[in-house]
Amino acid sequence: MDRRSLLRGAAVVGAAGVSGLAIPGTARAAGPAGMPTYRYLRDALTLPLRYNPTGEFIFPCIRGVYDKISGARGRYYLYYAPHEKPGGICVAWANSLDGPFTEHPGNPIIDNVLPGGGTVSHVSSPHVTWEPATRQFLLYWHGENTTTRVARSSDGLTFRDETPILSTRLVPGLTETSYARVFAHSGRYVMVYMGVLSGKRRIYHGWSPNGWDQWQFAQVPLVNPEPDGLTDISGPSLVVRNNTTYVAYHGNDGKMRITEVGNAFDRENHLGVFHSPAAPDNGRTAAPSFGTDGGVEYMFYEAGPRLNARICIARAV
Repeated sequence: MDRRSLLRGAAVVGAAGVSGLAIPGTARAAGPAGMPTYRYLRDALTLPLRYNPTGEFIFPCIRGVYDKISGARGRYYLYYAPHEKPGGICVAWANSLDGPFTEHPGNPIIDNVLPGGGTVSHVSSPHVTWEPATRQFLLYWHGENTTTRVARSSDGLTFRDETPILSTRLVPGLTETSYARVFAHSGRYVMVYMGVLSGKRRIYHGWSPNGWDQWQFAQVPLVNPEPDGLTDISGPSLVVRNNTTYVAYHGNDGKMRITEVGNAFDRENHLGVFHSPAAPDNGRTAAPSFGTDGGVEYMFYEAGPRLNARICIARAV
């Protein structure tokens, strides 16, 4: 059975989504799909931080806010979180993608206490997008690893209406559904996320007409690790260039790769490594989030071992 036939059997859920498609621009093409060469610039956050419960941070999401809201603390907001318990969704700001970023004194902006009481062990992996129809930011994160949630905000700092939108029960066979990013794409919102199937991390996807509810989720992987010679892949992000659509992600070897999925998300053309760890990365790069400032392309990413990671900034050369 081909991918399009399998996608017709998607399950419907009902609550949230996000936009903010990452589109690298015109830097010198050096890698697969014309991806630029990114070079480490600096760590995004200057230590010590006020909120730093575990000494490690993951899954950066960079968003320009200067053209969306008034009274922003900086032109760019950087969302991130600790991986380990209790986690906590955090934000920092800067006026340039060069950084460094200033920590929000009110972090964490979302903790592991659920609305109405109760807790989860941790919350992590924030991704934020702007929904222009409602002029709101939508924030996605996971907690537990089996559940992806969403909330909304008018200022990008105070979020409300925390709602679960994806769980393992919606895609039978998966034991985790986490590390989601959501992008506006071809008139709808597309989510890419990590699902664990038979003990291996793979990339899955879903879609919504409005980024908030009416979610549907494909029942088969979008990108698999085996063609890359890997056992696990995660940290997906959509990239649109060359009139087609790709997924950028990291593998268990610490390198970042890119695979063409097409504008209809009906193909899986593995193109190889576009970024490998440099000396400052301590053997691992992961979870890319892309941005452009003054025509220069940037990549924010995790660097270092999975449970001892930092948030770093790389700039196209």
